[in-house]
Amino acid sequence: MKALITFSRIFVGSLFMVSGLIKANDPLGFSYKLEEYFAESALNLPFLEPFALSLAILVCIGEVVLGLAVLFGGKMRLASWSLLLLTIFFGWLTLYTATCDPHGTYTIMENGKEVTKTVTCVTDCGCFGDAMKGSIGRSLTPWESFYKDLVLFIFIIPIFIFQKKIKLNTEQDDKILFPGSILAVSFFSWVFTWWFPVLFLIVGFAGHFALKKFIQQDWKEWALAGYATIIALGFALYCFNYLPVRDYRPYAIGTDIKEAMKSCEELGVPCPENGYIYTLKNKETGEMKEVTDREYIAQKLWEDKSLEMLTGDENMKSITYVEGYESPIHDFNLLNQDGEDLTETILNSENVFLLVAYDIANSNETCQSATNNLVSEVTKSGALFYGVTASAYNETEDFRHRNQSMFEYLNADGTTLKTIIRSNPGLVHLQNGKIVGKWHYNNIPNFQSISNSLN
Repeated sequence: MKALITFSRIFVGSLFMVSGLIKANDPLGFSYKLEEYFAESALNLPFLEPFALSLAILVCIGEVVLGLAVLFGGKMRLASWSLLLLTIFFGWLTLYTATCDPHGTYTIMENGKEVTKTVTCVTDCGCFGDAMKGSIGRSLTPWESFYKDLVLFIFIIPIFIFQKKIKLNTEQDDKILFPGSILAVSFFSWVFTWWFPVLFLIVGFAGHFALKKFIQQDWKEWALAGYATIIALGFALYCFNYLPVRDYRPYAIGTDIKEAMKSCEELGVPCPENGYIYTLKNKETGEMKEVTDREYIAQKLWEDKSLEMLTGDENMKSITYVEGYESPIHDFNLLNQDGEDLTETILNSENVFLLVAYDIANSNETCQSATNNLVSEVTKSGALFYGVTASAYNETEDFRHRNQSMFEYLNADGTTLKTIIRSNPGLVHLQNGKIVGKWHYNNIPNFQSISNSLN
């Protein structure tokens, strides 16, 4: 039994810590995922949307602290209950995601009239942020996420049942749990191609060893909890204020946008084969049945006058017959205020700087002075400088005049801009379509620091 408890602690503690760190690496991105869930068409919790970022950071810290608590053996009654409840909640959420009907509808009242709208299904739970998509090429499916939570729940049960037997680690416990958790976290780090969690765990255990030695017995567990909270919060705030440490998105530094936009046909690789499932109704018996588009054509079902194909999105579902290559970037389009497409011009220019502000009305203005100084210098060097936003023309012009911005703003899709950089605004440097630099608004560079990269 002791071996089962020890293994469960290593597995659960390591997975929770890594999961929390991946979310803390991109707290803004995780808050976007929470906003999807809070939307009226999803969980119908729009009143929580203004708190999405705070809740995202809270969840990140909670997962890291709970993971370390299990590995250290601190405050296990509180930790085991929290683990159990959190896993049950995540299990329900992933089950909701997996069983969501994309063709479902709901009814609300607008201006005194009933209005029917389509349900929004969150296809990616965000359990590991963008890490799985950026490392192994795809995220967990909703059902895979649910099974992951089910496995996690199974290993939490021994910890919960025997919580009273788990005390703050003795020296003998540390000799097993420290190397065991290093191995487990190393495996997860290998999966996610990011070795920072191993370093974080070592720093965590270093604090664990030091606090056990120098803090009085009555305060050791609370001191460890405080220490874990401080290092987790510090990491999350750093990533929020200075961009993710590990960028898993399609627009990471080093990405050649032109290459990433190429289709499967252009690259000569297998393409996905997609189709539809139709709903047919027997007009005589009222019987309903579903058939794929391939079956419909092969069996010439349109010739059967007793069958009626039902219309409407709820009666037509998409299906993938064969998985294939899909371009990681497919919506990078930059238009000027006249509707002219400047995408090719920008991707083929030697040096281009883009000040990306997906929501210009709510973008941070503290960097505008530094940005204006940089614009003056880089344009003298022959580089191009544009702003990019998803906001309306009047909002953009108000912002430009208020901040004396002497550069043109282009328009692009808001989701794309959120994906490009986790900063509003944020600066991106392109060289012939390749991303060579990205900066948060808190550390806009001066010309001297980037001048060598312009040669």
